Amino acid sequence: MLRATTAILFALATTAQAQDAPIIQDAEFYILMAQHAAQWAEDDAAVDAKLSEFQDANAGKPPNIINILIDDMGYGDMGIPELNAVRGYSTPNINAFSDEAMRMARMYTEPSCTPTRVAMMTGRLPVRMGMGDTAVDIAGFGLPAGEVTLPEVLSEAGYATIHVGKWHMGDIAEAMPQNQGFDWAAFPVHQQGQLTIFNDDAIEEQVAVGMDDFDPRFSLDMFFRPDASAMVTGLEASRGELAREVHMEPGERWNTAKYDAMNQRYQDQALEKLGELAAGEQPFFLQYWPLLPLHNTRTGRDGFKSPNGGLYVDKMQQLDAWLGDLFAEMETLGVADNTIVVLMGDNGHFTKYSPQSGFTPMVFRGGKGDTTEGGIRVDAFVRWPNMIEADGIVNDIVHVSDMYTTLARFAGADDYIPRDRLVDGVDQSALLLEGETKGRRDSLIVYSINSPQAVIKEHLKLEVPKPGENPIGANFYDIFRDTHELYPVSTEIGAWGGQEFVRILGRHMMRKKVFPDTEPARGVPYDGIENLRPETQAAVDAFLLKQEAVVAPYPDGLGPLGKLKLKKTMEADK
Repeated sequence: MLRATTAILFALATTAQAQDAPIIQDAEFYILMAQHAAQWAEDDAAVDAKLSEFQDANAGKPPNIINILIDDMGYGDMGIPELNAVRGYSTPNINAFSDEAMRMARMYTEPSCTPTRVAMMTGRLPVRMGMGDTAVDIAGFGLPAGEVTLPEVLSEAGYATIHVGKWHMGDIAEAMPQNQGFDWAAFPVHQQGQLTIFNDDAIEEQVAVGMDDFDPRFSLDMFFRPDASAMVTGLEASRGELAREVHMEPGERWNTAKYDAMNQRYQDQALEKLGELAAGEQPFFLQYWPLLPLHNTRTGRDGFKSPNGGLYVDKMQQLDAWLGDLFAEMETLGVADNTIVVLMGDNGHFTKYSPQSGFTPMVFRGGKGDTTEGGIRVDAFVRWPNMIEADGIVNDIVHVSDMYTTLARFAGADDYIPRDRLVDGVDQSALLLEGETKGRRDSLIVYSINSPQAVIKEHLKLEVPKPGENPIGANFYDIFRDTHELYPVSTEIGAWGGQEFVRILGRHMMRKKVFPDTEPARGVPYDGIENLRPETQAAVDAFLLKQEAVVAPYPDGLGPLGKLKLKKTMEADK
């Protein structure tokens, strides 16, 4: 039986490669393909027919795409008025949108911001290029130029591409969106740690502790604490050009007022760019990744906006109103019917700031940073009028990386997906266009940074045992029966399935020997920004000095470069 299955897999892969150089997938895809190839071919034909019919009715053009990714929004807080009432707030515009869209009820992301965004942009698990971690300050690494991003794929197919809002995939030049396929981008280099957690007002409100609330006489290392105001804030850039920091002058301090202005600016720019794109001749890809609802201070607020009153909850209501404006503008511009809109969270709630945020895990246990369902399950919707079922629900497993491959297929751009590397995202176009049970994924390896922590197969989940532990006695969960993962059914599943789960992980790891993981790109932070402020250059110099200290062979601890950087930094401080 094993030899027969192997022969089928080899024949299918060889035939497909001879026909059209298929996308290289992980091992489990080929096991499913061996069992469902005929049905998949039939479904593909149905998808092709629907896409062709749409394009014929749309002046020969593929659909526009708007991609909205909301930060740290766990499962159950968007699209369900009854759960809004439980929470004590309201998102009427998102709820109305969900009634027009299909809910992907089993959308899985990565556990935190950067890896989810990397997976969506590259179609690959972030561990494959060393991007599984989340940096909060100057770091000197980012998404490699060699990754082929969704906007690059769409650009090859003739799309105009715009990014507005959070990016968070590196502070080096090659990792920035204008160098990763976007025609124009407005974005902060870092994330809300700098922007709203350890800015001056947040320090004053004790959102961040240990920053400016101590006796400085005992501090010897002046480079230990990051200064939010010295770090680069918001950038704007056109494709392939130097970026420019905006709305921040030398000597200015970053605070809540500036963060509020940044959020309003991104909303305004999203609407402005939508108008420009709608007036153009090209199909467009508009990516709007808001920074809200993350907003950690009471400074600048004029009271509570919801019965809940939480810091994030109130700002989520503001974001809901803004998205309502965006949806209304689509109608005004006449692009609502020929535009795919994806709206989803990027990972679970930021529970480290619960309950002050107003959000706590609702349906699943855990939050941001966790590999329990609460960390990696999010509300996710796709709207495409007359193409995707309105107010529909699919319960097939979808991973955020699948959106890369699926949106490329919808855009007629899948030929530009690279064939020289493993792509984790599977094409879920049949699921979205043909409906539930048409998915092409039934398993998932869940990583925390670079370590696999769980294996999901159908509705069953294994917590990966530690080395030397027997998988028969490991923690298994039935996710349908136990959404909080509190009642393991270890022997009940492990007795028959323990080794099967281990084999899934084993095939994944063996496949990585054929397509090994690589490192992120590394470089000088903020290289490629044309107007660094003096305090920012001093912060970069301090970062480089600390890097050199690791390999310093000199008796006094610093080499010539380090001494030069130290001198420049101290002079700037004066």
